[in-house]
Amino acid sequence: MTPQVVLVTGVSRFVGAHLASRLAADPAIERVLGVDATPPSKELLRAMGRAEFVRADIRNPLIAKVITSARVDTVVHASLSASPAQSGGRTAMKEMNVIGTMQLLAACQRSSQIRRFVLKSTTAVYGSSSRDPAIFTESMAPKELPAGGYAKDAAEIEGYVRGFGRRRPDSCVTVLRLANLVGPRVDTGLTRYLSLPIVPTVFGYDARMQLLHSEDALAVLEMATRTDKPGVFNVGADGVLLLSQAIRRAGRVQLSLPSAMVGPTSKFFRGTRLVDFTPDQMRFLNFGRVVDTARLRDQFGFTPRWTTIQAFDDFARGRQLRPVISPARLRAVEDGVLAAARTLG
Repeated sequence: MTPQVVLVTGVSRFVGAHLASRLAADPAIERVLGVDATPPSKELLRAMGRAEFVRADIRNPLIAKVITSARVDTVVHASLSASPAQSGGRTAMKEMNVIGTMQLLAACQRSSQIRRFVLKSTTAVYGSSSRDPAIFTESMAPKELPAGGYAKDAAEIEGYVRGFGRRRPDSCVTVLRLANLVGPRVDTGLTRYLSLPIVPTVFGYDARMQLLHSEDALAVLEMATRTDKPGVFNVGADGVLLLSQAIRRAGRVQLSLPSAMVGPTSKFFRGTRLVDFTPDQMRFLNFGRVVDTARLRDQFGFTPRWTTIQAFDDFARGRQLRPVISPARLRAVEDGVLAAARTLG
């Protein structure tokens, strides 16, 4: 059943604003409300079209008044933040993520109009460790529980959403665990990291990365908003890309550092505000993460348009990333090293 009044949280960021824009373009949907404590940029506000921006903090119980007065029947919770720096610190980030979700769910619980709740979650709930399976399915738990940060927040939030689903069996609850987003228009910690001219990595590690194009993320969220698709679904593109391969495809220079240097290097980049390295992000860059998407295709009925490699290459082209060292120069250096090795051998 097509929703009549949709509320989307997190419209000050890419996914929330552009999802609101897609929904607002459908004349069958009566109203689209975009909620955030921070106003979206002028560019995002224009992109939202006829969607109405409501400045409201979901941590405040007044969000219940917004839902009730507008007779909202569908809520898309897309405001989970992964960056402490952009959220005003780790404490503020946790309050917005966890406390905000609790207040939003309480408001939905009290509204008899709510028929559908969609959560934009993350595959980070599986964690990243050396003990991980090759591929995570939706029924698997992490081998090491996330100790903090975005991954821990997301795991807690999913627990609260499951509770809401049990209390409101009349509402369709959909949880989408999205892989790391890339694309020419989206700005994330991973895209900023892979855009650095010199990309620091940890010596001895080469993470397996499964990515998701930002346009595929919007498409699957839109599909979940329009139709009843209850359950938990992994959302990731086909294929895997090693971190070293991604760096090379982007024309960046890889700098392998001993593990003792990772802390000072991360602190330096946080200080320059170029990249916000958090502990869970560092674990991902060491061990990577790959999820099974059979349920997404077979039960949800969605197949991402871009593969992992295609999504990454579209990101690199869209950002106009140029090789730091020309391919000819790189081949000349490699040939020189091989010639020296043969001579010494």
